[in-house]
Amino acid sequence: MTYFKMIFFIDLVLMVLMSLISMFLFIADKKKAEKGAMRIKEKTLLYSAALDGALGAFIGRILAHHKTNKGYFTFIILISLLLQVAVLGFLAYLAF
Repeated sequence: MTYFKMIFFIDLVLMVLMSLISMFLFIADKKKAEKGAMRIKEKTLLYSAALDGALGAFIGRILAHHKTNKGYFTFIILISLLLQVAVLGFLAYLAF
């Protein structure tokens, strides 16, 4: 296995794991908001999206219908998603 293939698969696995974590965080925050419990910080939600979890954050927002009216959430998640897909695509290009 070449060096670029290893990096591609590591990034892919990291993206899947971080996306699952981000999706869980958005859904958990929505449930906490409905119960009136202590919430997850917005900064934590955005960091989880920016750190390779944008796809999960995007899906979690849709599933839980959470933070959908906040424009900066949409902007940061979409920009992060575009960058993450571009990096993964570039690594795939180098690996294959």
